[in-house]
Amino acid sequence: MSENHSNSGGEFEREPVPESALLGSGKFWGMYAGEHAAGTEFMIGPLFLAAGASLQDLLLGLLLGNFLAVLTWRFLVTPIAMAKRMTLYYQLERIAGGSLVKFYNLVNGLLFCFLAGAMVTVSASAVGVPFGITFDVPDSMFGFSNPSFTLLVAIVGAVIAVIAAGGYQRVARVANIAAPWMIAVFAACGIVSLAQMEATSLTAFSEGKFWTDAIAFVQEKNGTQTFGFWQIVVFGWLCNGAMHFGMADLSIFRFARSKSSGWAPAIGMFLGHYMAWICAALLLAALIKLTPELALGTDGKVAANPGLLAFQSLGWTGIICVVIAGWTTANPTIYRAGLAFQGIVPKSSRIIMTLVAGMVATIAGAFPNLSAKLLDFVGTYGTVLGPMGAIIFVDYYLMKKFGLQDEYAVHSGTRVNIAVMLAWLLPVGVGLYLIFARGLFAAYAVIPCWIACGLIYLVLSKFTQNSVADNRGAIQ
Repeated sequence: MSENHSNSGGEFEREPVPESALLGSGKFWGMYAGEHAAGTEFMIGPLFLAAGASLQDLLLGLLLGNFLAVLTWRFLVTPIAMAKRMTLYYQLERIAGGSLVKFYNLVNGLLFCFLAGAMVTVSASAVGVPFGITFDVPDSMFGFSNPSFTLLVAIVGAVIAVIAAGGYQRVARVANIAAPWMIAVFAACGIVSLAQMEATSLTAFSEGKFWTDAIAFVQEKNGTQTFGFWQIVVFGWLCNGAMHFGMADLSIFRFARSKSSGWAPAIGMFLGHYMAWICAALLLAALIKLTPELALGTDGKVAANPGLLAFQSLGWTGIICVVIAGWTTANPTIYRAGLAFQGIVPKSSRIIMTLVAGMVATIAGAFPNLSAKLLDFVGTYGTVLGPMGAIIFVDYYLMKKFGLQDEYAVHSGTRVNIAVMLAWLLPVGVGLYLIFARGLFAAYAVIPCWIACGLIYLVLSKFTQNSVADNRGAIQ
């Protein structure tokens, strides 16, 4: 199975997947292993430690959060995907209207580019280690690092964009081949880091002095921060909120022959978002214990440099893993962004749109603070895109029960379903205000926005559909 079934002008983009094209569970387990044990893990793991999360909270919080994420994929996404067997974009078009979906594609594509940009930064950090090119995080969100690193980002971004433009099939094949090796390297990073810190016994690990010492060092240099148990739970659950609550993975599970395929995200969550995050965090703890001066940027603050962290633990193996992990994440992300942009201008070339996406991602990668803020970014990403999943959920389960027309846009011929537009933008607007103006932890906004979006859509549909029915007669 590959994304090109659903998005790349290949098969079943605008029709349900037929019985003959359905796939067994094994295809899904392999895909999720490759997708979620990748470049972001090298960046996110150390950020937990840098944010002041305790080792106990991290171990237990991620366990619960990732379990909730798996349940959401299995019981929220999979049943609708198997019932409708349509891509996310086609389902939204039938509900929301073609013009509104184009706007959604623009937002979706830009957010994909920012995520890919973080992975360009990750890969460049590894490429720069052998050349002595440092990874400095500037004070401002949109500040550049040093000129050498910025040039390296441009080169790495250009290479990734060109490869992504060659097509998803090649990218997906390499990612699936690399996934088992990358998972093994992540585990090795954790084991080696514990050995370097002489924390190989159960007693030493449970006491966690190596961890508390590392947090104390970070707090001294960066200022006091806290990242508690429930923040960890919610982040683990909702960092992929756009994929499950936002229903993006309808495009994946529409090929599922059995509902058991819906458990496949578990391999990505527990090998990638659990084991790999914790092992990557241990890299930073080991670097602080052994050579604390290397953990500091030019501004005297601790910076999570994925390439340097992996190199100090596993040498060239670590460097290669970071490069490949960033590459296997950025390539499909840029590819999907290109497809989203192509959806806005259907007659455009997929290759050109992918290169445009790669250019935007490379520009984003030149601002290292974007990758340093991944804990906030992925929550914001879910807040913006997640609520659209509530539209699909309500349309599938509730519209007919309330005497309303499902898939309203395709039945009425409207290009913009006002009920969908307002139901999406109003909660998202409030959520973004709370995040950026009031300092709300971004992941906390995902579920409230999702629920509000679904309720507003249901209520507004009652008014808008009745109004149309009064003027034009009942929708057939």
